[in-house]
Amino acid sequence: MTDSPSRVAVVTGAGRGIGAAVAARLADDGFAVGLLDLDEAGVKQGAEAIVAKGGKAVGVALDVSAAEQVEAAVARVADELGPPVVLVNNAGITRDNLIFKMTEQEWDSVLDVHLKGSFLMTRAVQKHMTEQKYGRIVNLSSTSALGNRGQVNYSAAKAGMQGFTKTLAIELGKFNVTANAIAPGFIATDMTAATAERLGMSFEDFKAAAASQIPVQRVGTPEDIANLTSYLVSEGAGFVSGQVIYVAGGPKD
Repeated sequence: MTDSPSRVAVVTGAGRGIGAAVAARLADDGFAVGLLDLDEAGVKQGAEAIVAKGGKAVGVALDVSAAEQVEAAVARVADELGPPVVLVNNAGITRDNLIFKMTEQEWDSVLDVHLKGSFLMTRAVQKHMTEQKYGRIVNLSSTSALGNRGQVNYSAAKAGMQGFTKTLAIELGKFNVTANAIAPGFIATDMTAATAERLGMSFEDFKAAAASQIPVQRVGTPEDIANLTSYLVSEGAGFVSGQVIYVAGGPKD
């Protein structure tokens, strides 16, 4: 539990995978949660599950790269749950391809969701944070920020998230707002399952191959990311800001 002025969090990409796990964990921590995603059914189901357990939540469908939709979604969360002081920018997509095959649309769509979406969401939510002189921002990067074949768009976006995070920490620190990035390694989600399918491998074989290269000898779960998020948005993490934390079962440069 924290002692923040508000107990409201917003999580993007909350329809499934990491975002859904983070939303559920923050609800368990006592936050009212706004679940945002392009997948309306997913966020409504997630919100209903939180409410069924005695929590408060609302699911809102939106395209995070559309400014008007972002402003409307944040306003709805503030009206129904209260002013948000926690933001988890998790929404993301992949459009993998080698550079010589990659289209402008594949490049633009990935950068729009990850970077423009995080910019728009943060711009909207920071108003509530600075007014309350309290806030926690967690941005999802990736080990792909270090480079990954076939993901020049995704790698660029995730590296961009790290610079974005560090600058937010500098600009918003005087308002008692922290900003940190989590860079997951291999996490078992629908997205990594789709990668396995694209490579012509079964998901189990794909996970086993990945685990063999990870020092802790297993792949990650969405809950691994939710656990760290829970700490980073807590009162106790108030002196941790501008950091990029790799959650990959071993060291990363």
